[in-house]
Amino acid sequence: MSLNLKKNDTVKVISGKARGKTGRILRVLTLKNTAIVEGLNLVKKHQRPTQQDQKGGIVEREAPIHLSNLMLVNKSNEPVKVVRRVVDGKRVRVEKKTGKAVD
Repeated sequence: MSLNLKKNDTVKVISGKARGKTGRILRVLTLKNTAIVEGLNLVKKHQRPTQQDQKGGIVEREAPIHLSNLMLVNKSNEPVKVVRRVVDGKRVRVEKKTGKAVD
C-alpha cells in the first residue's frame, strides 16, 4: 500500500468513533499502515511510577488510526483524494480532482 499521508498533514477521520474530527498527524507507523493523530482516538493507559515520572496513574494518550480511515484536508478545509504524479522529474502528491500539488 502506498502511503499518501505524511507527518504534519492535516487529516479528517472518515469512519470510526472519531468520525468527522480533524487533526494533525504526529507519527505514521508504516508497517501497520496506521497513524497517530493529535487529540484523536484517545485511550486511557495505566502508567506505573518511574524515576523520570514520579507520578503514576491513568494517562490519556492517542492510539493509532488506520490510514484507510483518514483523508487529507486541503487548505480550504475540504477532504481530498491524493495521488502521486511525476512533475518536473519529481514524484509529488497531487489532488486528484483539481490537479494541484499538495506540498
